Amino acid sequence: MASKIVLAYSGGLDTSIVIKWLIETYNAEVIAFCADLGQGEDLNAVNDKALKTGASKAYVEDLRNEFIRDYLFPMLRANALYEGTYMLGTSIARPLIAKKQIDIALKENADAVAHGATGKGNDQVRFELTYYALKPDIKVISPWREWSFDSRQSLIDYAEKHGIPVPATKEKPYSTDRNIFHISYEGGILEDPWAEPTADMYTMMVAPEKAPDKPVYIEIDYKEGNPVGLDGKPLPPVELFERLNRIAGGNGIGRVDIVENRYVGIKSRGVYETPAGTVLHSAHRALESITLDREVFHLRDSLIQKYAELIYNGYWFAPEREMLQTTMDTIQKDVTGTVRLKLYKGNCTIAGRKSPRSLYHPELATFEAEKVYNQKDAEGFIKLNALRLRVNSILRGTQAR
Repeated sequence: MASKIVLAYSGGLDTSIVIKWLIETYNAEVIAFCADLGQGEDLNAVNDKALKTGASKAYVEDLRNEFIRDYLFPMLRANALYEGTYMLGTSIARPLIAKKQIDIALKENADAVAHGATGKGNDQVRFELTYYALKPDIKVISPWREWSFDSRQSLIDYAEKHGIPVPATKEKPYSTDRNIFHISYEGGILEDPWAEPTADMYTMMVAPEKAPDKPVYIEIDYKEGNPVGLDGKPLPPVELFERLNRIAGGNGIGRVDIVENRYVGIKSRGVYETPAGTVLHSAHRALESITLDREVFHLRDSLIQKYAELIYNGYWFAPEREMLQTTMDTIQKDVTGTVRLKLYKGNCTIAGRKSPRSLYHPELATFEAEKVYNQKDAEGFIKLNALRLRVNSILRGTQAR
């Protein structure tokens, strides 16, 4: 049993039910913790709702700067995309929330932590791997693996019965998760992978067909792999993300609709909007193209899939992720410069890139006359690289007949 529980609380459907259920089931004191990660909600109202629903205390902490500095920036420096598409907006938020839960548990002398993630999803893994990595002896409570509710609809019915206000309804039953980096939509009407999302399912961006008819050009400044300014003006991280979200979102940029492979073995359909992240990913790759050595670039890219999987699966505090992070960050010292992008009706294209640390040599790249590169040298280069192919053909008798 547990006497004092720190709950990761959002005020959404699941956690609104969880407070009452924990009190009834464990006869325990429940402390609600809500992280301000830039989800754009009235968190004072979330705080009040937690207390009115039965929490003995509620913590609301503004973690936006820490989220960007210590989680988003490192992930963006590594160009992480899960299965080549998903920008990990929900995945990357969970270790920070779980870390703060453990901090509060230590402060409040609580003996347990709890979350509202389902027993089918990835978030349960992400929360709990972090809990155990930071406090191995903590008791973990996962209501979805214990209670009798078997669907989100049963939670909605329970909330209506007990007068608990929740954002999900029978008309719009999908689940959302939002922070300054993205918003996700899952479940409910999205569970049919053939069904197109409804036209009203846009939050951080407009539909591309409704975006302005004139393209917008922006310039992003980078220092050692991190974005530090927009259109020539230095900006702190939160303001940079907020502005980029407005600009990119206003031009219909940032949506993906995917079926992903969950860590627990289930395929899941998700719709994600990541306006600023989409632009920053493209810009960072463009700047790296002129500042990184070819072999370093290729070797790093071979590690991206593993790095992204570690975040997706909840291993942010694992030694292998920290090792890979060190590798990713080591090569960023020269990724400094400016990228110009063209934003137009859902498309983000690179319009220019420059860097004081550029390895791009105009005289080498030109098709015009130059004196740096002797084209005759290519003959020996090609013959040496073809040597093993020629030997293989001769010894195995595979010459063309």
